[in-house]
Amino acid sequence: MKTKISLLLLFLGQLVLAQNLKMTFKNVTSHPELREVLYFQNIQVSEFNFENEKLGGKHFEVNVYEFVEGKLKQKTQLLDTSEADFLKIKYSPFSMKIFTQMLRGTFSIKASFYNFSSKTLDLDILEKNKSRDYIAKDFFGNKIVKEYPMNKEIPLLAIITPTIHSDGSGSYCEVVQTDILPEKLGEHFKIPHYFLVTMKVK
Repeated sequence: MKTKISLLLLFLGQLVLAQNLKMTFKNVTSHPELREVLYFQNIQVSEFNFENEKLGGKHFEVNVYEFVEGKLKQKTQLLDTSEADFLKIKYSPFSMKIFTQMLRGTFSIKASFYNFSSKTLDLDILEKNKSRDYIAKDFFGNKIVKEYPMNKEIPLLAIITPTIHSDGSGSYCEVVQTDILPEKLGEHFKIPHYFLVTMKVK
C-alpha cells in the first residue's frame, strides 16, 4: 500500500513539473563596447527563454504595471499575440528580448521575438526622480532556472528606484535577493516608484 501511495505521489509530482514553464534569463549587454554605448543611453537588453513541451501554438501577453508609494497606479498592455495567429509561439524553447530605457524623464520598453517587435511603450517617471535612479532587475537572484505554472502571470523585470532608508540613503540590494511578491515590493521596501513587467501564456 505504501509503495502504491509513493508511486502515485511521484506520478503527481512529475505531472505538476510537466505543466510548469521553465524560465532562464541572460543579460544581452555583455559585449564591452556595446555595453558602454548602452550604458550611456541607459538601455538594458534582457533575454528570457521559456521551455515546456506544450508551449508551441500558444499565445501570450506582456503587461507593464506602474506602482506609486506601494499602490497600483495603472496597467498597460505592451503586447498581445492573440491579435494575430501568426504571432503564436511556434515551438519550445521560446526566446523573447525585453528592451528598456530610462532617459529624459521617460521609461521606454519594447519586446521582440522571432522577427517581430512590439510597439514601444513610453511612460512618464515621477518628476522628483532622475532617469538614472531607475534600474531594471530580474527576479532570479542566485537561481539559474525558475519554474511557474503555465497559466500564471510571470514576473519578468522590475524597473525600480532605490529603497529609501531612515537616514535618507538608498539601495537596491534588498530587492534583488527578496522573495517578496513583485506587486508588494513598493509597500515592503518603501520604494516610491517602480514598474513591473510580466508575461502570461494563454
